[in-house]
Order: sequence, then structure tokens, then C-alpha cells
Amino acid sequence: QVQLVESGGGLVQAGGSLRLSCAASGRSFSMNVAGWFRQAPGKERQFVGYINPSGGSRGYADSVKGRFTISRDNAKNTVYLQMNSLKPEDTAVYYCAAPEGVLSITQITSPSGYKYWGQGTQVTVSS
Repeated sequence: QVQLVESGGGLVQAGGSLRLSCAASGRSFSMNVAGWFRQAPGKERQFVGYINPSGGSRGYADSVKGRFTISRDNAKNTVYLQMNSLKPEDTAVYYCAAPEGVLSITQITSPSGYKYWGQGTQVTVSS
């Protein structure tokens, strides 16, 4: 079992930065990819990025590439999402997620590929 808790959301002006944290319990967390997703009102949950177990490989949605960075500290069982140059369209509830095992290339960018989810943290970017 894996439990995830996001924190660090808030209100920020366009062009500003936020750092989200995802604290995990469960010994298997560091053995698998971790993902970040977001969901705006009236929209589907959207892939943001992922990081592999070692932290050496990352992938991002085109909409956030160059602005967001995912990192992890396995000693702390924590994954981070550093968000820079924020835009109003980044406004959403942000979720971290973990799978039960290995994900395919299609599964890794889809919410359905993940079993464990945090409660979400609100990010609001004002113009």
C-alpha cells in the first residue's frame, strides 16, 4: 500500500514559481515511476510529467516542458514538482500518483495507469 500527500500549492502571479511536494508512505514507492497530473474545472485530468525510480529520466507534457522540473529524494520518499514561469492556464488541482508496477509508454501518461493518488493541492495563477 502507498499513501501520497501533496503540499505546496497556493496563489501566485503569472511568471512566478511554486514548488509542490508529494510525500509518500510505502516501501515500494521508490521502486517505481512517479507521475504528476493536474485537473482544471470542467476538464479531464491531464498528464504533467513523470520521473523514473532513480530520478535519472524524466518526461513532461509539451505544455509544461522547459518550465516545470520533477525531482525525487528517495531517502525522504518524496517527489517534487518545481513550477517556474507559471501561466494562468496552469491553474488546476495538482495530483501526484504512483503505479503498482512497471508502466508502458502509453500507461505512463494516462491516469488509468496509476493506482495510488494523493488528495491534490490547488494551484492558482493570477494574470
